[in-house]
Amino acid sequence: MLKKVLLFFILISLFFATSVQASENKDTIFTAKVLEILEEQDVVFPDGASDTKQMLRLQGLDEEFAGEEIIFNGIDNLEVLNHQTYKVGDKVLVAASPGVGDEMYFYVTEYVRLTQLWWLVALFFLVLLLVGRGKGLRSFIGLGISFIVIVKYIIPQILQGANPLMVTVLGSFVILLVAIYLTEGFKPRSHLSIVTIFFTLIITVFLSWLFVSVTKLTGAAGEDMLFLFSLDGVTLNLQGLLLAGIIIGALGLLDDVVISQVVAVEEIAKSNPSLGKRELFKRAYNVGTSHISSMTNTLFLAYAGVSLPLLIMFVSGHSPLSNWQQIVNTELIASELVRTLVGSIGLILAVPLATFVAASWFSIKKLK
Repeated sequence: MLKKVLLFFILISLFFATSVQASENKDTIFTAKVLEILEEQDVVFPDGASDTKQMLRLQGLDEEFAGEEIIFNGIDNLEVLNHQTYKVGDKVLVAASPGVGDEMYFYVTEYVRLTQLWWLVALFFLVLLLVGRGKGLRSFIGLGISFIVIVKYIIPQILQGANPLMVTVLGSFVILLVAIYLTEGFKPRSHLSIVTIFFTLIITVFLSWLFVSVTKLTGAAGEDMLFLFSLDGVTLNLQGLLLAGIIIGALGLLDDVVISQVVAVEEIAKSNPSLGKRELFKRAYNVGTSHISSMTNTLFLAYAGVSLPLLIMFVSGHSPLSNWQQIVNTELIASELVRTLVGSIGLILAVPLATFVAASWFSIKKLK
């Protein structure tokens, strides 16, 4: 589960970066270092909110501004939601926007936090190796391959106008094959897991398509879509993109659930080779039902966490929507409900299917 969460945030960051590069916005984004705080003011706005405004002397570190000293005048009457306060030595991202003639306007947008993110990746890798050992290393390699498949195949194909759902299903199956065989080896448990996930994925794809269609979701809800609208010369199937996101999210969870269930059946069969198919299924299924409840709750909490700011706005009473029926009916919430419930149905169905397939196989094999 952790590797899927990490992959999600890496892909979101990369997607936003490529979206900015692909647009025809003439702004140039570059890295700079804060050399001096020239002026600092505490400002109180009419609504009672306060903010600290700064005028900074910066030094460009890359692009055509490398080595150039720049003055950023951040002392104005504008209230910026994500405004940061900087200190000498901080590295920041700066947007250079052309004005009249040769005049340039500079805006500090946010911190450069790549170093801290790389430390987090290193910590993740270390923990994965210490706990998972050889399998952990193979899992990390599989994560890299998954990243490559999504960035080098799925996203470019979507940008070229291919059907997002078909491309994602094909790419996801490649990711599935590589991830399972790399981490589990070329073994019966791997074959059984792939077969189970394949059929469960078909059900999930069908349910996703059905409920996205009948609920008339367009896939255009959310601020993230603003980045896609800025892509010049690219026409995206946003509904297909929504379906693709559901499939990728479900695949990661199905991977975890199915492999765990198949391994549980295998271990029970090894511990008591005399068990028949029915008894083997019954004992393994008892394990699987506990997995269902925990993973379904995990899935809901993951999506609720992503949508938490939106939920806070609705519950606070500051939304123009007057009741929960109207809130649930909005496309933002409806999309998350479809995503969560379809993914949960896939997870629930995966457990009996994986248990049945594995019990059928291991009851035939005479394990010792």
